[in-house]
Amino acid sequence: MPRSVFSLAISTFAIGTTEFVIVGLIPSMAEDLGVSVATAGLLVSLYALSITIGAPLFTALTGRVDRRKLVVWLMVIFLAGNLAAGFAPGFATLLAARVITAFAHAVFFSVGAAVASSLVPREKANGAVAVMFGGLTVAMVLGVPLGSWIGETFDWRVPFLVVTALAAVSVISLVLLLPARISHTPPAGLLSQLRLLRNGRLVTMYLITTLGFGANFVVFTFVSPLLTSVTGVSESMVNVGLVFFGIATVVGNFWGGRLADRLGTKRAVIVVLLGLAASLALLPATAHSTVPVMINLTVWGFFGFAINPVVQAGVVTVAEDEVPESVGAASGFNIAAFNLGISGGSLIGGRVLEGAGVLTTPWAAIFLTLTAAAVTGFALKTHTVRPAALEAVTE
Repeated sequence: MPRSVFSLAISTFAIGTTEFVIVGLIPSMAEDLGVSVATAGLLVSLYALSITIGAPLFTALTGRVDRRKLVVWLMVIFLAGNLAAGFAPGFATLLAARVITAFAHAVFFSVGAAVASSLVPREKANGAVAVMFGGLTVAMVLGVPLGSWIGETFDWRVPFLVVTALAAVSVISLVLLLPARISHTPPAGLLSQLRLLRNGRLVTMYLITTLGFGANFVVFTFVSPLLTSVTGVSESMVNVGLVFFGIATVVGNFWGGRLADRLGTKRAVIVVLLGLAASLALLPATAHSTVPVMINLTVWGFFGFAINPVVQAGVVTVAEDEVPESVGAASGFNIAAFNLGISGGSLIGGRVLEGAGVLTTPWAAIFLTLTAAAVTGFALKTHTVRPAALEAVTE
């Protein structure tokens, strides 16, 4: 595999770490900046909302920009955003820095897979994309809990500065390793992409994504105060829980793809959502004891992220059947739906936390999960995910 592909993986590792490391730092950030825990949760929700808006908008606007220059400058902006976050004097400045970082994140992921594919022969394209997104996997398992531990041990600002250093390494490696010319086909214009939202089957899939994946972040955004205030564990044990959760998300992601192969999209989504609802329902009971809640976190992470490949592959299948000329754009809208779910889930979790306490957040998450299951059962047509569709997810 060319070293240039690994330079993209360094970038995705930095991006994945900076998006979710906030989860383990929210209590200390809220205290230091003089805001409530729920208000600090906006650092997650508005980041994700910025990705939702920025991905289709800025990807369309930068469609004709040279790919090499684009990915390098995106990481420069990402670097500047994290540097500003690390030295932010107040909450408003920090929030603005997060939004700027999120826009760079959004476009990088929109164009990164195509860039990775172009760097290798066609028969190795899937492997190149897998290596690139492997950085995101490592971020969930290692980067997020390690960043959280650094923030709790030293100061919440330090992880942003560490990510800034990672971004600098990424920029240097991209400049040195990416070829001078990277071939690409400009994406369809924004208005052309928005026409996909007229397709009822695709909109149904996007709704399932938003509700089902968003349910996770009603609770996950505030998992640190849940573990420290209800379970009574130390901040270091929160990081252990994040490691278990991260490992489970990786396993669940692979399992979800295989489940969709065997059962088809509709039945696989229902199985995953019911498993997610059950694991969330156990949280109020297990949250009072360390070992049970750690086991619960692991099971929840497994089901919570298994929905990603199932719905993404389903979207590709529907797009290939009904809008074969826009498979990439249809898949991109589903990524936006994932981030809309993160944003909405975080906002709902914050309101529930303020009104009824952190231990009530799982019940709000269950409501979203069961709503997604109802939409799946009543509105989603039964169809089987073809192996080709699963391959297209990574193209």
